[in-house]
Amino acid sequence: MEKALQFDVIASCTTSKARTSLMKLPHYTVETPVFMPVGTKGSVKSVLPEQLEDMNCQIILGNTYHLGLRPGVELLKKAKGLHNFMGWKRALLTDSGGFQMVSLLHMAEINEQGVNFESPYDGTKSLLTPEKSIQIQNAIGADIIMQLDDVVPTTSKDNERMEEATHRTTRWLDRCLSAHERPTEQNIFPIVQGGLIENLRKLSANLHLERKVNGYAIGGLVGGEDKEDFWKMVILSTNLLPCDKPKYVMGVGFAVDLVICCALGADMFDCVFPTRTARFGCALISSGQISLRHNKFRMDFRPIEKNCRCSTCKTYTRAYIHQIVCTEAVSCSLLSIHNLHYQMQLMKGIRESIKVNKFPEFVQEFMTNIYPDKSYPQWCLDALQSVNIELK
Repeated sequence: MEKALQFDVIASCTTSKARTSLMKLPHYTVETPVFMPVGTKGSVKSVLPEQLEDMNCQIILGNTYHLGLRPGVELLKKAKGLHNFMGWKRALLTDSGGFQMVSLLHMAEINEQGVNFESPYDGTKSLLTPEKSIQIQNAIGADIIMQLDDVVPTTSKDNERMEEATHRTTRWLDRCLSAHERPTEQNIFPIVQGGLIENLRKLSANLHLERKVNGYAIGGLVGGEDKEDFWKMVILSTNLLPCDKPKYVMGVGFAVDLVICCALGADMFDCVFPTRTARFGCALISSGQISLRHNKFRMDFRPIEKNCRCSTCKTYTRAYIHQIVCTEAVSCSLLSIHNLHYQMQLMKGIRESIKVNKFPEFVQEFMTNIYPDKSYPQWCLDALQSVNIELK
């Protein structure tokens, strides 16, 4: 292929900013908007690669920090990349390890050179630099790789630190681009930072636009900030980024957030939520979610959701899963398969509605199912109104 990513918009909503596209990558052509299940350490928890393929999962995510520690660069090179190592034939995206500055902050020290981490496995110290992050990602061989960014929690009130991180993220982007050894096979996405500070978000996006890249990520959100702030930073970023390249909002996985971010012009999303909530006995359904740990499901012989075509719902009942939930390991697998199938079908529904120019109607039906009494959260109303969708 001429370049490592070809992005073709095939239909756009005439009301909102939603669009559906084909993103041609070295290992697979991905339909967007797309949700990417998270396989942090080279495995989506409780789900086999062939099961992901069966639900038409087109791209999954791995984490550079964890994969760099285990199995490590040497083994990944010997295995000829993560695709071969884990038996995954479709597209892969790897996070850079930047998020661990937040999730493992108590074990990290950040400076201009990079991030000093203490291994969660054996306590050894290691320095993750932009160059090291790209070296690991080149060995992993993912179709899309992320720059190492300086991540500050959105709830931080330290504006000086946020400004420092915004500028450092761009400096680290340049180091990542210089270190990249496989530009015809892998795509580096810059990450727009700036927290909840509008002028820093604009600065970050505009600086990144000066670099030659094939797509962009919107980072530093979904960290406990108010939803009103969240959606405003998403649309600010999607408005600034070019229409002919994919836009990836990192860390988004709740169904309502996915639908609204699609309306705001985003194309790609990832989150551990579907599999993590499965491990606590929760199933995602069209009206929200249910906890199968609850005793009311003890004699409920229906599938998790009527008309769901996932392998779990074809075979097992709510009563059976209630019996084994959180006590038998297989319950995590059954619920994870269902929840990921739900996410895949949600994104397919979004794509299909855009193709026939019925996305606003899709949003209305979806929101009515979630909020049958029409008690829509104000942030949802505000976000959708900003792109000309009025809920009834």
